Amino acid sequence: MQDHDFRIGITRDFLKPDGSSDLDNIAGPLFDKAELSWEYIPEHSSTLNATEIRDYDALLVLGAGINADTFANNNRLVVIARFGVGYDKVDVQACTENGVLLTIAPDGVRRPVATSILTFVLSLSHQLLIKDRLIRTGKWEDTKDYMGMGLVGKTLGLVGMGNIGKETFKLAKPFGMRHITYDPYVNPTDAAEVDAEIVDLDTLMRNADFVCVCCPLSEETKGLIDERCISLMKPTAYLINTARGPIVDQKALTDALQNRRIQGAGLDVFEKEPIDDDDPLLSLDNVILTPHSICWTDECFEGNGRSACESIISVASGKLPKWIVNREVIDSSKLKQKLIQRL
Repeated sequence: MQDHDFRIGITRDFLKPDGSSDLDNIAGPLFDKAELSWEYIPEHSSTLNATEIRDYDALLVLGAGINADTFANNNRLVVIARFGVGYDKVDVQACTENGVLLTIAPDGVRRPVATSILTFVLSLSHQLLIKDRLIRTGKWEDTKDYMGMGLVGKTLGLVGMGNIGKETFKLAKPFGMRHITYDPYVNPTDAAEVDAEIVDLDTLMRNADFVCVCCPLSEETKGLIDERCISLMKPTAYLINTARGPIVDQKALTDALQNRRIQGAGLDVFEKEPIDDDDPLLSLDNVILTPHSICWTDECFEGNGRSACESIISVASGKLPKWIVNREVIDSSKLKQKLIQRL
């Protein structure tokens, strides 16, 4: 039996400047009902260190990084629950070696990110921001110079067709678009369910009217959409990235936008975040920029929060959670011993 209460540490980046947090209304009821102790980690660090986490059995993490040093001399931590689906800031191997489960919340982001992608598609195709500027600057009559793009018969191309990509195709069905995807790991049955044709990357880049990046960031995908890929795009095409900035060569994309070699872009993520004040993207009128938060809605927050909390509650009761990233850790003797202690 464990000789201490199961304690949960929540990273401080959930807190607003006034010290409040919308997470309280989600985590509070769930953790209190499960009779689990929880608190916000006293210090705010971009990468969590060993001292900060030594008194916790579980961590609920928003944006903080996790590396091998985080686990130094720690035999207590058993689960890290990411608030979202990206885990490029987490050393997965270090988690596994230390017998720590890493979970994500795909059920929380599936619909919110899919609707965010379509928000970009609709805003770009209707030249929404340009038309907003026309009316604000008294150029009402200039609207005839900014013809939008109808979606019927156009091609929606998704780089990556996992949880979010499949949902995007489902939501896009009424628009009457052709669906194509590049994903080396896609299940053909899943693709068939959303009328998506599986193609190679070059074919997608050449044919898509909307190239939407939906894949996770990894060594395999870093720089995947490079200068060569962007050069294959049609001059009338748009690139949309709601995944991770480093998947796209930002310099090459910026150059293509500046020289009007593609029609435009919608970017929620960047190679460097926050984006620099002098970044040339900020001066362009053919790109919509959002601060890695276009899907940040009450629906997304509720779904991510509930999913992450439920993963922790499962572990606290000696059970395996649903959305485990490093499934190989399940056979770890370190993890088994920690779980046994919680029965």
